[in-house]
Amino acid sequence: MRRLRLGGVAGAVVALVLTACTGEGTAGDPGASGSRGAAGPSGAGASSASGPTGGAAAPAVPPPRIPSGRKLPGWSHSLGFASDGSGFSLLADCVGDEAAPENGFCRQHVAVLDRGAKSWELRRSPLPETRGTAGVSSNLLVLGPGRALVEEGGAEPEAQRSWFTRDGGRTWREVDTRTSGTAPVIPAGAVLATDCAQPAGARVDACGRERLVVVSPEDGRRRALAQGPPLGAHPRPAQVAEPDGSWWVSGTDPVSGRAAVAVSRDQGRSWAMSRLPSPTTEPGWFTAVAVGPGVVYAAEMGELKGGDPVKNPMRALHRSRDGGRTWERMWTTGPMAEPRTLLGIPVPGPGDRVLIGAEDREYVSVDGGRSFRPSGEGTAFTRRTPAGLLRHNAGCLYDISVDGERWAEFALGCEGESF
Repeated sequence: MRRLRLGGVAGAVVALVLTACTGEGTAGDPGASGSRGAAGPSGAGASSASGPTGGAAAPAVPPPRIPSGRKLPGWSHSLGFASDGSGFSLLADCVGDEAAPENGFCRQHVAVLDRGAKSWELRRSPLPETRGTAGVSSNLLVLGPGRALVEEGGAEPEAQRSWFTRDGGRTWREVDTRTSGTAPVIPAGAVLATDCAQPAGARVDACGRERLVVVSPEDGRRRALAQGPPLGAHPRPAQVAEPDGSWWVSGTDPVSGRAAVAVSRDQGRSWAMSRLPSPTTEPGWFTAVAVGPGVVYAAEMGELKGGDPVKNPMRALHRSRDGGRTWERMWTTGPMAEPRTLLGIPVPGPGDRVLIGAEDREYVSVDGGRSFRPSGEGTAFTRRTPAGLLRHNAGCLYDISVDGERWAEFALGCEGESF
């Protein structure tokens, strides 16, 4: 039998992660986080700015210091952090047997970083051991300090299960996966999601209209948000708030059908919708929004015309200087000009600097997105967490940043990795 491992950036893109695991052995020792500059990872404990800043200089904000956990078993996925720097990650340790696949299995764990702790702790996972080599379909949502929800996926709704912890993974309680009741506001620590409103309970591919759902940090239950944004039938929310407290949802203008976004600055009590200056009238996939100092970037995702087909296509990059009331299209993707793709969200930096993590490499702009050049970094998937921007590089390497300029590197679940 052999250990299996599935790593890389692509695994971070999906909500429910299908995990299989490759490679044998354990590499490295737990250590303090390093930093990632323009030329790649630097020494442990150092910090540096990556790439040119462009525009007016702004004071850099030190990134959180996250300890590495190289010897954690299996492959780390669904990594997340709370606002105080504490965190959770699911781990899947899988063994396969090519001669008899039915003999394969995946053991599952939860790694927990308590507030201020110097190391990750391995704690019991509520997820069952799975047999065979098909992998594991599971997800973890961080709902505030010491609080998390673990979800087990399944093809049918009745096969889905969820467990909630409020004590850092020391104990777990199974909770109902169905949406029940309403939430007047989005509380601190909550995650914003969707479910099917019409017909109720239908799967995404059969859903006529979706609604926003609040995953509660109090009990892990799902409740419909009382006041949703004035968007089309399939809103796509950001899971967490931006640093200024704003919540963003993308979708379509119900009148024109064009790409649009909505923002709430009062915890979901009310929403303001604005239409994007899209290069096409055809509906797209969704829009990835990121807020920086004095600026909002909105990356419009969807199929491209012309050129070779690509994964995660980005149609255009828009910028707002007035909090999303008005927008200017800064970058329109053509058949050849790069970047044509985006993994995660745009990364605002100081001044007019913005990073795009594309499928092939990272690109940097120092003029607000009007032009781009390769930054010298490889590709990475970036998403927002309450503790900062989290970037997943190849394998078990991650970076975290508060300001999009200074990044601290750490590693989790590095069995079979070589450096």
